[in-house]
Amino acid sequence: MALKNVIGIDHAVVMVRDLDKAAETWKRLGFTMSPRGTHSAHMGTGNYTMMLDPDYIELLGVLTPTEHNAPARAMLEKREGIERVAFTAIDSAAGAEEIRAKGYAPIGPTDFERPVTMPNGSVSAAKFRTFQWPVAEAPAGMRIFACQHKTRETVWIPELMRHANGAKRLKQVLLVASDPAKEAAHLSKLIDREARREADGAIAVPSAAIALTLSSPRESS
Repeated sequence: MALKNVIGIDHAVVMVRDLDKAAETWKRLGFTMSPRGTHSAHMGTGNYTMMLDPDYIELLGVLTPTEHNAPARAMLEKREGIERVAFTAIDSAAGAEEIRAKGYAPIGPTDFERPVTMPNGSVSAAKFRTFQWPVAEAPAGMRIFACQHKTRETVWIPELMRHANGAKRLKQVLLVASDPAKEAAHLSKLIDREARREADGAIAVPSAAIALTLSSPRESS
């Protein structure tokens, strides 16, 4: 049975070395960028978001090296790109217990927040509760976690959801792997969803309306 408290994809996290430069690049691609956010000193990161409906893309950069962001820094030594994907959590505490019951020791749940500048100039806060699968459980090198939004009104701001390029929502997350079947089976087990083979040879693992699709380097070229 699929996890009851983990549904769909909430957002994709794109790790970048130069946060402000990356934001300018994505802006030139026609995306409306949120004001830059700064996470806690413990997290040591900052972000920009591109809000879609009902999901979004997050650009994440390391501002100060910390123990918490060590995995992200290790990735950035090799490459930039999608470092992890967040699923939508209905209840992060209950979701963490669900994966614990399946043999995975969750990291969290953890509560955190970041300041948000609203369109009228006031400053509010975006508040979250997240939990992670163990860091070692990373299909095709992608870490996964689940995010429960406590203040959706400070994240999905209508003015930030209109993009010059017409972007509306995420359709799929495509992972390239030398052994797609193996990595898809791993992901399928982690989120308790059945994988399916696509006509082009890739393997999709549905997560509610959005699929994570794994293909070989040859198939994705």
